Amino acid sequence: MSGHSKWATIKRAKGAADLKRGLTFTKISNAITIAVKTSGGITDPNSNFKLRLAVDAARAANMPKDNIERALRRAQGKLAGEVEEVLYEGFAPEGISVIIEAATDNTLRTTSEIKSIFNKEGGNFGQPGSVAYQFEQKGEIILAKEGKTLDEAFEIAAESGAEDVVDADGFVVYTKPSDLAKVSGILKEKGFSVTSASLIRKPLILVPVDDSAKKEKVVNFLQKLEDLDDVQKVYSNLA
Repeated sequence: MSGHSKWATIKRAKGAADLKRGLTFTKISNAITIAVKTSGGITDPNSNFKLRLAVDAARAANMPKDNIERALRRAQGKLAGEVEEVLYEGFAPEGISVIIEAATDNTLRTTSEIKSIFNKEGGNFGQPGSVAYQFEQKGEIILAKEGKTLDEAFEIAAESGAEDVVDADGFVVYTKPSDLAKVSGILKEKGFSVTSASLIRKPLILVPVDDSAKKEKVVNFLQKLEDLDDVQKVYSNLA
């Protein structure tokens, strides 16, 4: 169970209604642009796994096909050069470590918005490297249970090269980043329904906040960061 954050479970359990807020089309369009840009211009999802993840997220959020195609065209045009990945680090209330991945065409705006939340909500904006060492990059695959057992999921996942499987609101499979596509493909072939597959930053050690009011304050802080259009993902070591 090490490294499995309750905050991650909360985010996955919020359902389709919050997808429209948490995964806005702006966020997804930026993810598509970054995926193409960092691959050297590859616009075929079959040849660009990061792009495939972004397109899958677009479809899961019911993003219209025209919007996806527009984002792909943008990724090949002049505007793609204006969008860049930015990483922020810091501490939420109660000393919880936070990493924020953003994609933006205006780093001054994005930095200002993120710093404002830290300042207003009792967090501490950190320097690069201040908390990154507390996380490790992993592939994360969420499987729908659909009557299958944890033992079944663990056996097939382990045979396909996965590192760990956790029983949460679905089966959560962790892999090396380089094995994410392979393991996800094998699980699909074996009859598992893959709800999502993504590259994440997994906390090495989780930090509990026992007081419910204080924990709610931390969760609200993390949610406010996620609600920013320029923010792609928020990671924390909140237990």
